[in-house]
Amino acid sequence: MKEVIICYGHKNVKATHKSTLEFTKDDYLTPKGDCILCIKANKGLKDFNERFKNALKEGKKLLVRIIVGEYMDEIVAFGDKHLTFESESSIIIRKSTYIDGRTLAIKASKAAKDIDRKIIERLKNPEQKAIIELIIPDEPHNHLQNL
Repeated sequence: MKEVIICYGHKNVKATHKSTLEFTKDDYLTPKGDCILCIKANKGLKDFNERFKNALKEGKKLLVRIIVGEYMDEIVAFGDKHLTFESESSIIIRKSTYIDGRTLAIKASKAAKDIDRKIIERLKNPEQKAIIELIIPDEPHNHLQNL
């Protein structure tokens, strides 16, 4: 199962936050937004497929793949039964277990400060497009049943 977000860089991208990272539909970024990787996202949490949201509410593992030009970085995080997917504009991934209406996943392996700096440098350019792939891996199947 997969959701894809398209978003863009901004001159104020710092990505120095130690515990969160965020993608937003907003079209601006103040210097205080140190967890934001990209803006002008084509969707917020509310826009996600119900099946995808329900899988995360079951606590499923989430692979986040950030692709910018020829660079890629990956994060592993987890869903939780308390997720609400209320936000129309923010998508936040957290290292902690804190959950609010903007949280996509928790217990993440990386925060903004851990993302490949080559990606962050590219995202300081407002013209730079980023592709964010959110993947819930399929459950392993027992293929021996079919033999």
